[in-house]
Amino acid sequence: MSNSKIDGNWFREADDEWRGYCTSLEIEEILYHEKSDFQDILVFKSVSFGRVLVLDGVIQCTERDEFSYQEMIAHLPLNSHQDPKKVLVVGGGDGGVVREVLKYPTVEEVILCEIDQKVIDVCKKFIPSMAACLNDPRVTVQVGDGIKYLESKKGEFDVIITDAPDPMGPGVVLYEKKFYEELNQALKPKGIICSQGQCLWFDLDTIIKVLKQAKEIFPVYAYASGYTPTYTGGHMGYIICSNDKSVNLKEPIRNFTYEQLDEMKMRYYCPDLHRACFNVLPYFARKELKSILDT
Repeated sequence: MSNSKIDGNWFREADDEWRGYCTSLEIEEILYHEKSDFQDILVFKSVSFGRVLVLDGVIQCTERDEFSYQEMIAHLPLNSHQDPKKVLVVGGGDGGVVREVLKYPTVEEVILCEIDQKVIDVCKKFIPSMAACLNDPRVTVQVGDGIKYLESKKGEFDVIITDAPDPMGPGVVLYEKKFYEELNQALKPKGIICSQGQCLWFDLDTIIKVLKQAKEIFPVYAYASGYTPTYTGGHMGYIICSNDKSVNLKEPIRNFTYEQLDEMKMRYYCPDLHRACFNVLPYFARKELKSILDT
């Protein structure tokens, strides 16, 4: 349960899941704060991290460091796929993941399935650096429950990216085996999924559980590690799987040059990081995950 609050001119993100720990950002100006039909939505301008989106008391993104998460969760799967044409993004109404997906010229269609139209509207108004891409003609916005949407989709997508909330409340189902089975069924042959993979410092039990489930469903699966300062613990993991046993998720297909990375406006992801993020884990995590990942 979130115990986050505005305390004077500070926003403090705290949660019962990690007692005694919080992330705090100093507020310069509150830009928007209302409840939608689904959640509490807060946007504020921070002193040092630019504009910040908070949903139900949990920081979703800041202008200063959002690119680290968006680039990893998008480019790890897309740069492991030979020819991604149709991509589904579940969640991510802020538009950041879609923005990164659209950087691939092979992509013909991106479907964003977001349950809360208000999140989309608010981000278009207050964080256009992320959400403006949702007006791209290749993008279709499907407002509704991503789980229900997936139930009717079989063999449709080259890549599916799940920008999931933490496994609390309604978000719990996105970490269950049934959801991963539906992701698998919605993939085309040689398809790839990538999901938010939690923090090694606080969520190791959940990570182990999800990886064990993935192992039962997909012939190829892996865990990647990245860093986003304003997320809990400063760490963010990514769970990536494929229904094609010949796919090497740890080796990028396109070896982008520095010039290409600059043209794509990349700031975090690069091919060398793609290779390293699967193989360099803290020793405590490596020991716990060794039997699952065979690392």
